[in-house]
Amino acid sequence: MKIAMIGSGAAGSVFAAYLRKGGADITLVDPYKEHMDKIAKDGMKFTIYPDEVYHLTGFKTAYTADDIGTMDIVIFMTKANQLESAIQGAKPCVGPNTVLVSLINGLGNDDKLLKYYPASRCMIGSGVIGTALDGPGGCISTPSEGVIMNFGALENNDVTIAAGKHMEECYINGGCKAVFREDVLPFLWKKVVVNCTVNTVCAVTRLKIGEVEADPFGQKLFHDVIRECCAIANAKGVALDADEFIRVDHQHIIDHISDYYPSMAQDMLWKKYRTEIDTLNGAISDYGKQFGIPTPTCDVLSTVVRCIQNNYANQYVDGTRK
Repeated sequence: MKIAMIGSGAAGSVFAAYLRKGGADITLVDPYKEHMDKIAKDGMKFTIYPDEVYHLTGFKTAYTADDIGTMDIVIFMTKANQLESAIQGAKPCVGPNTVLVSLINGLGNDDKLLKYYPASRCMIGSGVIGTALDGPGGCISTPSEGVIMNFGALENNDVTIAAGKHMEECYINGGCKAVFREDVLPFLWKKVVVNCTVNTVCAVTRLKIGEVEADPFGQKLFHDVIRECCAIANAKGVALDADEFIRVDHQHIIDHISDYYPSMAQDMLWKKYRTEIDTLNGAISDYGKQFGIPTPTCDVLSTVVRCIQNNYANQYVDGTRK
């Protein structure tokens, strides 16, 4: 099957590298010209932290999806706030049987896909994995233990099942533990809770995951976010127990990727990007208002992140104002 990765920055490159390592026929699509050109010329340097390094060749690359031909699977790995425009930009490579897949963190990505394509051709999922670019032509994966990738179809049929099984096979052959699931929502909600917790708190505190956990006030922030997110998940019909999540899922993150700045922290601390706050804690806050469930920690964290990202140019750096 021909696969296009729409959005091939840090996360897209890592997700695509595992697929390519597993034998996938894959085209990277991203406007980052230096990165695309380097991969097209020399291949991808793929590092699996801490010390596995692979040189992957055979990628096709493009700056847009206009001339890459019809794909069997189109995976979206843009920022969540870019997904709708990415779906529109991918139309030239979408045929009548193409399966559209969002592996983007956050809530509401399924609704954006369904705005343009039927459920019978849509899949959603996410990965529990640290990602970073290693300059043009390189990417770094910081995997956790256990299942790294979870994805599933909005409607199971011959076309979506075939696409899901192919992705699962390529990921597994590439060294990434992945599962194509009949009911993916519980796993996606767990990823949302993880991201709302470590991404946002680390971004605001400017600390790595383990540094936040080691501080009693930081740990309280983590736990408060988890409890609010689990309350919303339950209201949405996905059963999550906050105490169990703290004991098992959150501890799993602490044990395996504590020495890591999550993606939102990277975006805010040095990339100065717009963040995914609206589809993470911001979405939890919105659901809280809808269901009448208090979400005070997510409310404040969302407000702080939005203020910071609106004022990157006004921040102090090394004791001086830019």
